Amino acid sequence: MGVNGGLLAVDAGNSKTDVAVLAPDGTVLGAARGGGFQPPLVGVAAAVDGLAEIAGRAAADAGVPLSFAHVTACLANADLPVEEAALERELTGRGWSASVRVHNDTFAILRAGLDEPRGVAVVCGAGVNCVGMTPDGRTARFPALGKISGDWGGGGGLSDEAMWFGARAEDGRGEPTELARALPAHFGLDTMYALIEAVHLGRIPHARRHELTPVLFRVAAEGDPVALSLVHRMAEEVVALSTVALRRLGLLDEEAPVVLGGSVLAARHPQLDARILELLAERAPKAVVRFVTAPPVLGAGLLALDERGAGPAAAERLRAHYAG
Repeated sequence: MGVNGGLLAVDAGNSKTDVAVLAPDGTVLGAARGGGFQPPLVGVAAAVDGLAEIAGRAAADAGVPLSFAHVTACLANADLPVEEAALERELTGRGWSASVRVHNDTFAILRAGLDEPRGVAVVCGAGVNCVGMTPDGRTARFPALGKISGDWGGGGGLSDEAMWFGARAEDGRGEPTELARALPAHFGLDTMYALIEAVHLGRIPHARRHELTPVLFRVAAEGDPVALSLVHRMAEEVVALSTVALRRLGLLDEEAPVVLGGSVLAARHPQLDARILELLAERAPKAVVRFVTAPPVLGAGLLALDERGAGPAAAERLRAHYAG
């Protein structure tokens, strides 16, 4: 199909990458999945090399060369405009298309949850991030670089906080909490001390610490006040991000979608959901909350169709593909 109109849509997260080849009418012609996209660890060129391998498999699945009318890539670790620009230059240099647009991967989840490119999304997975967009091209975003940029929470942050409170409960520095028993028990251990030792010495890999986040939510659901306070603080962060983004875009006082996605929010924990809805009703009463479970590559594809001026029929055809 080449430059006659084919589109390449990329959603590259920290742990996995999905690539789709689209026809201008929204038909999915080919797809491929691969590993995560982590330029901070391997460098921009090496990260895009990995992306090229996955894109090549998607193109082969579609029966087309790596040559497209447009490429939209929604990429993890493209947290700042300067990082997006560097990745855009690298992708353009690969010669896949003269038209390349790079977004932070949060924009893929945002667009997947919207009927038009207008609204705000908060993503709470391993970390937490928020973006917003309007049809005239304005965006709202945050650096999302962790504590140095004012962030709190996400699955990784919640597991760390849970361990902090569990450790202090066990040794007497903090108030009692069921977390002190439930967290080590998840790994078949008897004490927080044993859990701390196992994590510190690498017997429990760092990647497995995210398993403690569902334990935190379970303990909160059982009424533990310490665990519940962490869940409520996560809700506060989600609502703070949402309302600031809505305000920046001039959408706070009119009906606008607030899209919630990522593994923590998509799990639909009742205490977290209820607190988010309660706080949004107070601070952004016209916000329309939507939970998104569609694959983010759908959002990348919709953004690609937006760039080419495709109509609603193309968007609906693409949505139908990922709904089925």
